[in-house]
Amino acid sequence: MSATASSRLALPRQVADTYVDALIALDPITGTYLGARETSGGLPDFSPEGREAFAELARTTLAELDEAEGRPGADSDAERRCGRLLRERLTAGLAVHEAGESLRTVSNIRSPAHSVRGVFTVMPTETDEDWAAVAERLRAVPDALEGYRASLALGLERGLPAGPRATGTFTGQLTEWAGDGSGWFDAYAAAGPASLRAELDKAAGAATAAVAALRDWMRDVYGPAVKDAPDTVGRERYARWSRFYNGTDLDLDEAYAYGWSEYHRLLGEMRTEAERILPGAATPWEALAWLDEHGTHIDGVEETRAWLQSLMDEAIEALDGTHFELAERVRKVESRIAPPGGAAAPYYTTPSQDFSRPGITWLPTMGETRFPVYDLTSTWYHEGVPGHHLQIAQWVHVADRLSRYQASVGMVSANTEGWALYAERLMDELGFLGDAERRIGYLDAQMMRSTRIIVDIGMHLELEIPADSPFHPGERWTPELAQEFFGAHSGRPADFVESELTRYLSMPGQAIGYKLGERAWLLGRENARRAHGDAFDAKAWHMAALSQGSLGLDDLVDELSKL
Repeated sequence: MSATASSRLALPRQVADTYVDALIALDPITGTYLGARETSGGLPDFSPEGREAFAELARTTLAELDEAEGRPGADSDAERRCGRLLRERLTAGLAVHEAGESLRTVSNIRSPAHSVRGVFTVMPTETDEDWAAVAERLRAVPDALEGYRASLALGLERGLPAGPRATGTFTGQLTEWAGDGSGWFDAYAAAGPASLRAELDKAAGAATAAVAALRDWMRDVYGPAVKDAPDTVGRERYARWSRFYNGTDLDLDEAYAYGWSEYHRLLGEMRTEAERILPGAATPWEALAWLDEHGTHIDGVEETRAWLQSLMDEAIEALDGTHFELAERVRKVESRIAPPGGAAAPYYTTPSQDFSRPGITWLPTMGETRFPVYDLTSTWYHEGVPGHHLQIAQWVHVADRLSRYQASVGMVSANTEGWALYAERLMDELGFLGDAERRIGYLDAQMMRSTRIIVDIGMHLELEIPADSPFHPGERWTPELAQEFFGAHSGRPADFVESELTRYLSMPGQAIGYKLGERAWLLGRENARRAHGDAFDAKAWHMAALSQGSLGLDDLVDELSKL
């Protein structure tokens, strides 16, 4: 059958997977994360023309989806679910693009420059052939960063500036990446084979020079041009980004109120645990500060990495067969130390589609060598097992039953972050956080996600602080008040708090998806439990839920409730 005839008969899952193939051709970074080695030497075109090519692909795919959804067989659950996700994701992405957001993408955690550097950390480097691909990709760095600069310059021309706080932080990161004559790319390439030494050094030097050139332009041109721009985005832009990250049009005022209700609930639980740790503590954070000095710690960066690996390995052994049913390849996950010069928050990278590269959790050390157990434990249940790794690796494992799209690039942030926060709560429910240190660390992490809702929505929409708040009641949120509030209600160090606030300012609507996504997962589980009564099987429900692929919050509760 010809390709044209096949296209005329395509159903939504085929349309979605055809989109993935076309996307990889435009975005070799995505190709590398998916394990497509043929893309390993390239980088995307981040120029305005390149951004428009991505948008045109989305428009063409939506037109193909319109036709596919009218064909026999398109109304099956599998086709319907995939089609709804594809339409929602592409439509949300187009709305962001058409508003010019790709011309003002400056962040301390999510920008084209971060994507360029980050992809090198997951490239295979076992053979000379692998390193030849590294050299080829290093040579592509200058053009990729120049395209990004061109997009930012057009944004300035069109009156679409990024915020000054994110700009300053990003410029500082570029300075660290560039180094003083020898930067991050040079150090990375130094691990390559002697046979490619000259080629790698030359390519890395050009990449470092491109980073320095972008840094100079950000410092000398872009920074001064945006110094008076607002750091916050307002309700219209916030709603657009909220749709993109959460897969639904949220009632933002209701979500803000929910954040406050969770804040008050968690504060009461934290006070109980604080009394167990430090009787008479004035606040839970006084008890956490005491733990920073006197609590259980892991000393040494490598020792901490190994401890985190053992924590995930132990969780897999305890949960597999009891609360989950895991394929052997899903059981493998690695703990690594994040490269310097990034944001402070830990993160996870997905396995390749053939599992030749496993899922990986990353710990940014921020120069520290001693780490409190209270802070690490719940975080690694979130990033690793049973959090991000079990969900995303399971998607990859069942991709042949779903579609490549649902198992990879169709990811909705609030779905995955909501599951990971649900996973933390599950470990608490199962008794893995029984001692006071680990439980107050879990509650502190939950509190952080609640205060994220409060400050993220509050400062971007300039909402009023409620009268029953212990903090500046009746005032309107500003970024300065948000940082003060966040710092006062977190056991994390000041540099982490500052990094987080910069992240919220430059990624509006993303941080609220953790608690709102968790709420959706909990509601879906409760609805399923009520429907099944005593016959409810938590293990079967977990595996069915994790095998659906990504869903926006529009669909998540409905689909989970049916399982």
